[in-house]
Amino acid sequence: MLCMPKGLSFRTQTDNRDPQFHSFIITREDGSRTYGFVLTFYEEVTSKQICTAMQTLYQMHNAEQYSSVCASSSCSMDSLASSIDEGDATSLAKLQQYNSYDISRDTLYVSKCICLITPLPFMQACKKFLIQLYKAVTSQQPPPLPLESYIHNLLYEVPLPPPGRSLKFYGVYEPIVCQRPGPSELPLSDYPLREAFELLGLENLVQVFTCVLLEMQILLYSQDYQRLMTVAEGITTLLFPFQWQHVYVPILPASLLHFLDAPVPYLMGLQSKEGTDRSKLELPQEANLCFVDIDNHFIELPEELPQFPNKLEFIQEVSEVLLQFGIPPEGNLHCSESATKLKNLVLNDLVNDKKNGNIPSNTIHMYELLKGNETIARLHALAKRTGVTVENITLTAPMVEKERNVKLQCEEEELRNYKLNVQLREVFANCFTQMFADYEAFVIQAAQDMESWLTNREQMQNFDKASFLSDQPEPYLPFLSHFIETQMFATFIDNKIMSQWEEKDPFLRVFDSRIEKIKLYNVRAPALRTSIYQKCRTLKEAAQSIEQRLTKIDHTAIRPHLLDMKIGQGKYEQGFFPKLQSDVLATGPTNNNRWASRSATTQRRKDCFRQHSEHIGLDNDLREPSEEHLIRQNSVAFWEWDQGPPPPARPPKKSFSECCLKYMQEARSLGKNLRQPKLSDLSPAVIAQTNWKFVEGLLKECRMKTKRMLVEKMGHEAVELGHGEASITGLEENTLIASLCDLLERIWSHGLQVKQGKSALWSHLLQYQEREERQEHMAESPVAAGPERRKSDTGITLPTLRVSLTHDMRHIQNMSEIKSDVGRARAWIRLSLEKKLLSQHLKQLLSNQALAKKLYKRYAFLRCEEEREQFLYHLLSLNAVDYFCFTSVFTTIMIPYRTVIIPIKKLSNAITTSNPWICVSGELGDTGVMQIPKNHLEMTFECQNLGKLTTVQIGHDNSGLLAKWLVDCVMVRNEITGHTYKFPCGRWLGKGVDDGSLERILIGELISSTSDEDLGKQCRTPPQQKSPTTARRLSITSLTGKNTKPNAGQIQEGIGEAVNNIVKHFHKPEKERGSLTILLCGENGLVAALEQVFHHGFKSARIFHKNVFIWDFIEKAVAYFETTDQFGDNEEEDVLLQRSSCKTFCHYVNAVSTAPRNIGKDGKFQILVCLGTRDHLLPQWIPLLAECPAITRMYEENALLRDRMTVNSLLRVLQTLQDFNIILEGSLIKGVDV
Repeated sequence: MLCMPKGLSFRTQTDNRDPQFHSFIITREDGSRTYGFVLTFYEEVTSKQICTAMQTLYQMHNAEQYSSVCASSSCSMDSLASSIDEGDATSLAKLQQYNSYDISRDTLYVSKCICLITPLPFMQACKKFLIQLYKAVTSQQPPPLPLESYIHNLLYEVPLPPPGRSLKFYGVYEPIVCQRPGPSELPLSDYPLREAFELLGLENLVQVFTCVLLEMQILLYSQDYQRLMTVAEGITTLLFPFQWQHVYVPILPASLLHFLDAPVPYLMGLQSKEGTDRSKLELPQEANLCFVDIDNHFIELPEELPQFPNKLEFIQEVSEVLLQFGIPPEGNLHCSESATKLKNLVLNDLVNDKKNGNIPSNTIHMYELLKGNETIARLHALAKRTGVTVENITLTAPMVEKERNVKLQCEEEELRNYKLNVQLREVFANCFTQMFADYEAFVIQAAQDMESWLTNREQMQNFDKASFLSDQPEPYLPFLSHFIETQMFATFIDNKIMSQWEEKDPFLRVFDSRIEKIKLYNVRAPALRTSIYQKCRTLKEAAQSIEQRLTKIDHTAIRPHLLDMKIGQGKYEQGFFPKLQSDVLATGPTNNNRWASRSATTQRRKDCFRQHSEHIGLDNDLREPSEEHLIRQNSVAFWEWDQGPPPPARPPKKSFSECCLKYMQEARSLGKNLRQPKLSDLSPAVIAQTNWKFVEGLLKECRMKTKRMLVEKMGHEAVELGHGEASITGLEENTLIASLCDLLERIWSHGLQVKQGKSALWSHLLQYQEREERQEHMAESPVAAGPERRKSDTGITLPTLRVSLTHDMRHIQNMSEIKSDVGRARAWIRLSLEKKLLSQHLKQLLSNQALAKKLYKRYAFLRCEEEREQFLYHLLSLNAVDYFCFTSVFTTIMIPYRTVIIPIKKLSNAITTSNPWICVSGELGDTGVMQIPKNHLEMTFECQNLGKLTTVQIGHDNSGLLAKWLVDCVMVRNEITGHTYKFPCGRWLGKGVDDGSLERILIGELISSTSDEDLGKQCRTPPQQKSPTTARRLSITSLTGKNTKPNAGQIQEGIGEAVNNIVKHFHKPEKERGSLTILLCGENGLVAALEQVFHHGFKSARIFHKNVFIWDFIEKAVAYFETTDQFGDNEEEDVLLQRSSCKTFCHYVNAVSTAPRNIGKDGKFQILVCLGTRDHLLPQWIPLLAECPAITRMYEENALLRDRMTVNSLLRVLQTLQDFNIILEGSLIKGVDV
């Protein structure tokens, strides 16, 4: 199946019968790999029966083709009557010419292959050996020795070269050299990276490499098996020090195409048929698929693919290496080994051919050669006029390269490929070394023994991801936040922890040694990170190591020799590969040679492997053959038998070939069953046994992801629950949600009947929507019930937002910014998650069992009832936390908002006769001033996404008879996400009432839904920043006049709490910070706390029936500072500072008073406090106010502002804000010019 993925192939003498080389790989359950190298060639069929049967098949095939042509002709008789006969005659003639086999005229050939199985990827050596075997068979002269001698020599007498050494052994005609890297070098890789870069191009290869690192689904597509293998091995080789941990099948046999249904990351190669269009290739899932069309130099990438760190500088360095070896970075679409050979042969013929205008071998003057060319003549005349002389340039035939001082033991081209391989790998490895130079500092080492650690592995955190990301440069974060969630990174960290109990993994050992070397060179602090790209410094050293090994051979194997064979064995027949004598090849050499002592080593390896197999629990059918396989593990190659197993040297066991054959037969039968349309007839037990691993794996992944999202989002609450220190940034949260979207796509792709569109989830949603809309049209509803409204004390209500899966889908469909089905599915997931409806929507989607049966096979995850219920339960747990994953991502979309103004009807008219207006502001912008229709308290508007809402400015122009307006609050709702914000007011708007304000700035809070239909509100956590929960504090002479006043201790505690909240705000990562506006102006904010300080002891009696406000005290203080020279001519430094503070204070107060806004006195005080906080002036202003003579007239003697110790304490608290860069929201200080 792997040697001949397409099965047997028959050809005639007119077809191309050149031998084809390809390789394959077998990956076992324990991750170990075995490499196979195959040379496929064609032998003449000598059996008359087979030739006769082939002719019969051709005749049947041609008759079928003829009938189809005639049928198409009769259908088109009316329109094409004049051209049918001629066209049919031509097509039938071609059919007979190119699609026929005549046993009397043609020679029939059948494909046959020879294969070497090796423990290490010695591709070049194996290829040379196989080609020499093939040449020995097709040569006119028989080989010097029987083929068994060369094969026996390779199996038993050619050892593996030791690490860091080279080995020469002998093929049929020429010696062959192979080498292994040393312990401190990069692991062995013999596949030419040159071909991979030429096939894909540098830019495409880096993109595919990024997809592999992020463990997406990678599908390679090519007509050539070896191209599939070369690209797959090339990319996985570049992953060092990481290793691909998922499904790895570079050549997927036709009988195993159902493996593409696997809802897991994979790297697979699929052979394309000539002329097959990409659009006709039906793949089960494409949402997370990277499709690589190797032959056409084309790739399709998943959406939202993060960029590889320092991508441009990295590509530049790789380009420099490629150009040194003459390889264009953009790649070469038509590069293949056969094409390159053909091109070289043609060029050599042209050079040697002195006809056809080719340059002879003797020296020639360039000008003499080209003087007849008109363009050259014009250029020569122009040069002559300008005084430039053209010298004669000589062109000589290519000179023979000077003999090198050291004779190479391999071809020059092979050495260049080795050098290029190692230098490219060094560049990639250096990139990871720089990126993870300090990874060890973030590894959480386990304190217990190895057994305890293995038992509790899934519940433990092994890597401090949040701290690691916080230490990385900003440009690296999009990629690294995804990468550290992959299985390959988790395995890398596990190997690091395991190294404290057992020998280090070879990849890890080499990587750690390189990090140590970098630290010695750089001598930098481990925590210091930089985004400056560091080039690789070891390119020359690595190339020299390879060249040294290949110029001076360390070991030479025993030459092939005659074996003890019976007379007549090993008979040579040109063109036919002989039937090898299994009894000769079954046993090793009996004489004592220098390689015979390895038997003890082999036995030790067998024992180690047996223990390892028992530890990981390998299947018995695979474990025993693996032990058998290790008999020759110390040799370069194994021998695979196609004519039955050799005589066993021990009690009979299943051979490795039999076990492989058994496994392949089971796979074939499984694939056949999976493709059967009557799979639903199977019993549930059979279905569960076939797919339980996929289903169980998806469910486990869902459980782990939802748990991780909850723990990270809950933050310090998770610490109290015993989950350890946990924090999350906006970037990490976005990464986890993107990972959840990917998981849902894979779940919906599992077990599809027929694939429709790139997103299986969105396709399912569309079909559900179509059925629901059809039912809605069919249902009779003569009277439509009006929308329910959210009731309030005033009777003004917000209509209840409709909760519907299809309603949310329509919102996504109306977003013109999203162009693909995958993007729509992810947007829908984010919206449902933000609305806390994801589990409910998916449950509603899956409740349509008829649709699920139509779309999915019986074994699909979504049709496993128990697992599906657990899956929905895990998603339901996400309702415990608040996400803004839709609002924060789609920042440019247009969103409809609904606003309701709720007045206090008991004390005021519900409607004002003036012209009211409103302006809504959020983290992403504001609406601008919008006029509210007269006699309306509710309005809807559409604008670009405002993000989380922060403030509302509301006011009117004071016109009409009923201009005074008492507003209780303003409610604003996002009609897509359903988030409702309440902006408490509780104040008058109008001249001559309250503080005379015609406009107010209201601070908002997000309120939770009170609908009984919503899920998860009982377990909802409060938002990170607490918003005002009651109406904004009233003035000291408010309407009620019954507010309980806090005492001095409570006021001082409130100041400390407000300042402490601001300090904590700035000590959080920038992406975790909430709204600073709430901390300044909200309930328990700094402005409210300072108002309490200024209210304490304030003489609140009315003067001539007029309210007195804090701003009145501020204005009296300004009048005193401006009219009185309290400092005289004193030029001391403290006096100058106080004088400057007085001028600044007066300037700010006058700017607020003269601003073109109709803000009341309390609003002006709020603006002054915000400006003083921003510019760090409050500690200078408060002492001036405390010493102002007006304080004795307007404050009681026990007021806080008249207590010097209290004022000094207040200044010390406010001084802690001096180090922070406070940026105010534009709506707070609009129109104030300071």
